[in-house]
Amino acid sequence: MVTVNLEDHLQELSRLAQRTFDDVRNATFDGVGITRESFGEGENRAMDIIESIADECGLVSERDAGQNLILRLPDEKAGKPILIGSHLDSVPQGGNFDGLAGVVAGLVLLNYYRQSATAPPHPVRVLALRGEESAWFGKAYMGSLALLGKLTKEDLDLRQRQSDISMREAFEALGLPLERIERGEVLLDPSAIAAYLELHIEQGPAMVARGWPVTVVTGIRGNIRHARVVAKGEAGHSGAVPRWLRKDAVLAVADLLSRLDEHWRVLQQMGMDLVMTSGMVSTNPQTHALSVIPGEVGFSFEVRSQKRETLEQFYKLMRDECQDIAQERGVEFHFDRRLFTEPAEMDSAWISRLLDAGKQIGLNIETMASGAGHDAAVFANAGVPCGMVFIRNDHGSHNPAEAMELDDFMLGVRVLHRAIQTVT
Repeated sequence: MVTVNLEDHLQELSRLAQRTFDDVRNATFDGVGITRESFGEGENRAMDIIESIADECGLVSERDAGQNLILRLPDEKAGKPILIGSHLDSVPQGGNFDGLAGVVAGLVLLNYYRQSATAPPHPVRVLALRGEESAWFGKAYMGSLALLGKLTKEDLDLRQRQSDISMREAFEALGLPLERIERGEVLLDPSAIAAYLELHIEQGPAMVARGWPVTVVTGIRGNIRHARVVAKGEAGHSGAVPRWLRKDAVLAVADLLSRLDEHWRVLQQMGMDLVMTSGMVSTNPQTHALSVIPGEVGFSFEVRSQKRETLEQFYKLMRDECQDIAQERGVEFHFDRRLFTEPAEMDSAWISRLLDAGKQIGLNIETMASGAGHDAAVFANAGVPCGMVFIRNDHGSHNPAEAMELDDFMLGVRVLHRAIQTVT
């Protein structure tokens, strides 16, 4: 194995990373945070900037069948590539590092190999993916699912939250091969990939609270979602309808969420991995009023877990509670399409490589599961060996205050590099 001294080039590589983060942020700042719409203008801007910087570094850039960006060395050796990837889209008014950090990590590593004239022991490519965030079309992992033939016609009919264009229309505008995607054709053969590695900021507070700059991910939670559930009761005058004759949709939803919270508490005490969220709850702004008993409430539902059995168990509890509450309170619950995302496990060999790589640079790295979803889950469930590295990030994620330190980021890059060097 050739000894590669990436550490000797850290200052130069850090400058490249910082410049890239700054350029993409400046191009996609919306006045409050970062907005890079899936399959839209902000995502396109980010992709063009990454491609331009890669060209300056002497790397080869191209777009794949899904119009994702691929970067590689000009003198790449033969063999199955290790992909270093993540996404370039963001939530509305989000932070700059969610997704982008993983793409920049790959760019930095390829630039090192190029400038030092050092070949990695295995072909390495960067995959900058489109459409990971569910915030725009209500569906996550759109870019990677399209590559692996996993998008359905129902998915393609989903509409963008702001422009109201369908996913199908967005694909057509960018030149994606819509007919092949609708047929479920595989655009990227999983068996042709040696591994998929993803560096990502942690999107919760655990690493900051524990003082961990870098961790290795063991698995990714899957989820069951409804983008919109509607509780329909009966509107009425707030002063004229007694309690026993009311069909109050707000109290029905409040009752449901309270019961689900108790189920969550009990299952967690039993050792089950589980989180539950209703991130959108609202009455109709055109009809609600201080003196009106609410006749309709819309809300979202999401449950996440590392175990499919836990997801299904909690989902059944939710539907059973809806039936009971409907009878007790005289309301009806109407559900839109159920969305399911499979949990995923990271490859045990890559977990070991990444942990050993941390030790080589003096880090005693811990492991943790990911509560948030990542494209690595799609590749892992397609049979590709996957590994993930988390970087400490203050103030959480999906907000403008994401605060990843560049030194932590470069530690993660060094861990990826060391792990790749052990591949034979």
